[in-house]
Amino acid sequence: MSSSITENLIPEGKLLVHVAENGHSFELDCGETTLVEAVMQSIEPVSGIHFHDQLVLCADLKLEPQRPLSAYKLPSSDREVFIFNKSRLQTNSPPPPPEQVAIVEVSEPRPLASSSDPHPLDDAPDPALKALPSYERQFRYHYDRGYAIYDRTLSKFDHCQRLLREHKVQERALEVARSNLEQYYRIIHQNCSEFMKRYKQQHRYHTDLLANFDKDMQRLRSIKLHPTLQTATRKCLLDFVKEDNLRKSAENCNSSHRQFENKVVQFNQMFGEVKRKVEELFTLRASLPIKNLELTIKEHERYLKEQKSIMQSLSKDVNTVKKLVDDCLSCQLSPSLRPHDAVSALGPMYDVHDNNHLPRMLACERAISKLLDFCKDKKNEMNIFVHNYMQKTTYVTYHIKDVKLQFPVFREAMVRQEDLFMDLKLVCRIGPAYRACLAEIVRRKASMKLYMGMAGQLAERLATKREVEVRRREEFLKAHDLYIPKDVLASMGLYDAPNQCDVNVAPFDTKLLDIDISDLDHYAPEYLAGLPTKAEKAAGLRGSISLSNESSHSADTEDTLEKNDCDEFLEGCDLVEIAGTSKMEVENAKLKAELASAIALICSLGPEFEYESLDDSKINTLLKNAAERTAEALHQKDEYGKHLHSMLKAKHLQCVSYEKRIQELEQRLSDQYVEGQKLSITNDVTDFGLLTSKADDCKPEISGCEVNVPHVSTSESMDEVSCISNSLDAKLGLFTRQSSKGREGVDENMMDSSGMLNPQLDSSMQEPHREELQFSEKDRKDRMVGQSGMSLTNSSTAESMPEPLNALPCQRAAELVLDSNVREDLVLELQSALAEKSNQLSETETKLRDALDEVSNLRREMETSRKLLDESQVVAN
Repeated sequence: MSSSITENLIPEGKLLVHVAENGHSFELDCGETTLVEAVMQSIEPVSGIHFHDQLVLCADLKLEPQRPLSAYKLPSSDREVFIFNKSRLQTNSPPPPPEQVAIVEVSEPRPLASSSDPHPLDDAPDPALKALPSYERQFRYHYDRGYAIYDRTLSKFDHCQRLLREHKVQERALEVARSNLEQYYRIIHQNCSEFMKRYKQQHRYHTDLLANFDKDMQRLRSIKLHPTLQTATRKCLLDFVKEDNLRKSAENCNSSHRQFENKVVQFNQMFGEVKRKVEELFTLRASLPIKNLELTIKEHERYLKEQKSIMQSLSKDVNTVKKLVDDCLSCQLSPSLRPHDAVSALGPMYDVHDNNHLPRMLACERAISKLLDFCKDKKNEMNIFVHNYMQKTTYVTYHIKDVKLQFPVFREAMVRQEDLFMDLKLVCRIGPAYRACLAEIVRRKASMKLYMGMAGQLAERLATKREVEVRRREEFLKAHDLYIPKDVLASMGLYDAPNQCDVNVAPFDTKLLDIDISDLDHYAPEYLAGLPTKAEKAAGLRGSISLSNESSHSADTEDTLEKNDCDEFLEGCDLVEIAGTSKMEVENAKLKAELASAIALICSLGPEFEYESLDDSKINTLLKNAAERTAEALHQKDEYGKHLHSMLKAKHLQCVSYEKRIQELEQRLSDQYVEGQKLSITNDVTDFGLLTSKADDCKPEISGCEVNVPHVSTSESMDEVSCISNSLDAKLGLFTRQSSKGREGVDENMMDSSGMLNPQLDSSMQEPHREELQFSEKDRKDRMVGQSGMSLTNSSTAESMPEPLNALPCQRAAELVLDSNVREDLVLELQSALAEKSNQLSETETKLRDALDEVSNLRREMETSRKLLDESQVVAN
């Protein structure tokens, strides 16, 4: 609906304005310089809403009458303006009137009689020709009646679409009102959350002050002052204050604390009620969604389409009968079409009109009429819903404003509470302040020590530089005084020398108490600073987190400055011992200063710092995160412990298999050694018997210096010796092959192992080898003696013995030496292999011990983490 506002009142531009209570829309001609007040005045006559009752909103902004539209980026094609009626927002305001739909009634035409509408064919002699005008009048009547029905139906459908548009406007108006209320509520909710956060911090702090008042008083009474500070009226820390006045103040604080707590509880309940109403209001929606209504209207468009189709059929029939009548009048009927045939064809058409077309047109009109009634009902429901919704919105807004007005009162009350608890804070802060003062004394003493050390080192630096300068000047004069007269050099001032620099530090801090870092806990115990005990460790989690997160910057800055100064000084002087200040003393003074500074910093952080750092939600989140991380760490440690146990079990099984294999190798080596010993003894006995028998045979000839040895017997003896030698060689070859096979087996088994052998096997493995080596050496010596004796014998009988007999002892000696060398090499190789495997076994045992130590450390850490988790769960509960 467009307004009738003239262009002179609101110049150029288009502004779309909607009325929220009924959904009516107005399109106004206006510009950016137009004031909002002019728009309100223009809307008043067309909407019926008084100027002062208009509440103008655009999106989430409220339009002020004195400001131009450009201040709100209006007019704009994508921004709409909604006007709410303030008089309808009151609780006792009447509901809006029912929706009225003005439908223009279109009267149906009456059938035309032949007397009122004469036709030339009415007087025709043929009855068939007389019937044609009657059909023409009836068909025209059917068409006019159908058009009237279609016109009424179309008007009703247009009203349905208008009601739908107004319904949509009201939906958007509710969204604007909801958005405006949500923004207003969000601000109040944020203010309330911040207030409750500060109040909870203050409440916890004041509650702790009241709960610990007697304990704090007892602590102050128990801490005696330093003997130098004691007087007749001042013996302990409690003497710094008046106890009676403090106890009266504590009673007043307790009473005020309870009263203020009750007030805040009531205020919180009131805000909770407002919050509940706002959330209920945000959940309210219309009974029928706008999409369903729009879909229903679109479904009814088919009735209009059906009526249009019927109207086309009626129009076609009217044209048909009119053409027949005109042809009859002009005598242009075709020979094949006679009047009787035309009349007989028009009869069924008439029946279709009367029995089908017109009843269907009326049925479509009735369907659209029902749709219009349905849309009117839904529009009335929407009007009532908007009316009630806006009244509830106004009611909730009043409560929000009431809450908003109470914020300054409660903030002022919090300030008064702070002032009231100032005396109790004084009691709480005396102990930390006293400990901080004593720590400052220790820090100043340590700083003075460092200061004096720096002064001494500065004097030495300057003295060193002076010596360098003096030597440089002497060298310069020595190089140039040969060419320049001395009086000229003196006139130039080149004979002057740098003066001595005396670094003197005037005494300071002479009145400091004579205490050291070790006396700090004696005169001011650690609990004075408010540090948690083991029982209070869980409750002190917030303070530790706050200290690490929020005070680290200041502490790190202060410590960094001090450390940088000290480190720069110590780096320059390399901590040399000068002026009675040793390197250890300087380092000790530095550490004392840092420790005292940290203690003073901790004492300067008041307990209110703990409560201001974290609120309940953050504390719960931190505790939850800590518990989750601890549980995850414990799970990972358990898994890692299981992995270590499985790995150790596998290593143990591997070691057992290695031990069994080593035992088997030991047994095989022992058997081979025993077999070798037996073979060596057998060979020695055989060789000794042969040598003895030959010596007995040769004695007569040697003594008589005659050689009378039968050739046959000598050959037989040589055959026996050669047989014995061959059998011995065969046995030794077998032993060598067995030894080599055993060595190959050992090498293969050792190559399969991972170097894990038992070190206890070294002695059992090496001692037999040493005995075998000694025995082999002795056997070799005996053989050499026997061979030398046989050589002598052979030399004395060389003339009578054949050449093979002379060559036999030398060949046997070479073979025996070769066999002994092979055995020695085998023993050496076995010893080196066993030594190597023993070293690998030692390394593996070292790794196992390290792994067991790591498992024990993990178990201890796991126990510690489990205790921390239990404490965290206790705090969380």
